[in-house]
Amino acid sequence: MASTAPNAGAASAPGAPPDAGTAPKEGRRERKKRETRTRISDIATGLFLARGFDAVTIAEIAEAADVSVNTVYNYFPAKEDLFFDREEEMIDRTAALVRDRAPGQSAAAAVLGRLREDIAERNLYAGMREGFGDFMRVVRGSPALVARLMVLHHRTADRLRQTLEAETGAGPEDPMPELVAYELVNLINLVTRRATLSVADGVSPERAATDALARLDAYESLVTDALVNYARKPAR
Repeated sequence: MASTAPNAGAASAPGAPPDAGTAPKEGRRERKKRETRTRISDIATGLFLARGFDAVTIAEIAEAADVSVNTVYNYFPAKEDLFFDREEEMIDRTAALVRDRAPGQSAAAAVLGRLREDIAERNLYAGMREGFGDFMRVVRGSPALVARLMVLHHRTADRLRQTLEAETGAGPEDPMPELVAYELVNLINLVTRRATLSVADGVSPERAATDALARLDAYESLVTDALVNYARKPAR
């Protein structure tokens, strides 16, 4: 969803694109395709926010964007792709935090430490960015989007599981990568969901952040040492 998605090109974002000096130069064709995709997504976002996801048709989006219906489907094979237009970025974010963790840092420390920073910044990833309440209102109003969001959470956890297996060399019968991955993703979702609902209900971002940090402290106190210390990156 273009209006609420984070800036994927920000230098601080995990998995950000290479520096402009080293990245391949974007050709005219690629630039045009990117601009068309962004325009379609932006227009769809406005329609979804105004009228709800289920009430808007692909034909209406195509007409508003002055493109054909086939063009919309070329960029977005499913209608839900228009709403979650940065799904792959979001799915890989937690795994990237683990891949990029500092020497001596565990997977949980990398993930939960970044969550604390997200809460302090009151950003999209913490569910506190301005307008994110509207985003979730649209999601809750559409069974199709609720289902897609559940799939997104599952894919996020599964991507993290794969990363933990690769980082630790765990065998296929080892339950820890899957357990740790799903526990961490579920913890993130519990904290951010409550923060999002609070802000949507009129709680100030400052109060929501304070409550979210307290909740994170409480949840983290219940996590076992085995999970907290899992996949600690060897010191150099």
